[in-house]
Amino acid sequence: MKVAVPYENGEIFQHFGRSSAFKMYEIENGVIVNDAVIGTNGQGHGALAGFLKDNGADILICGGIGAGAKAAMVAAEITLYGGVSGSADDAVAALIAGTLKYNEDIVCDHKDGHGEGHHCEGEHCSHE
Repeated sequence: MKVAVPYENGEIFQHFGRSSAFKMYEIENGVIVNDAVIGTNGQGHGALAGFLKDNGADILICGGIGAGAKAAMVAAEITLYGGVSGSADDAVAALIAGTLKYNEDIVCDHKDGHGEGHHCEGEHCSHE
């Protein structure tokens, strides 16, 4: 199984469509056997589903994600765990352990980006 996580400085990058890199984890028998950070080469939003599929992703763990990108993950047969924040490595470890906390209803519906004070929680995004 391969797990993809939008990645920046060890953390889950919170705006899926603007991810410049993904950390890809290869998992066998409940153990991470390989991981690598792969740049997207400027691909964004809808193109990322194809990028992830081309790189063998079976699962995506992310923060905020728009409805179109969610639909693209379904079409690409990539299982989505959205609404996750914090350490990418810790999130994958929690997935393996069966304790990952995520929000299956997460939908990012804004156009202005994930700046300071922005959070994706519940079904929509908010600003403080």
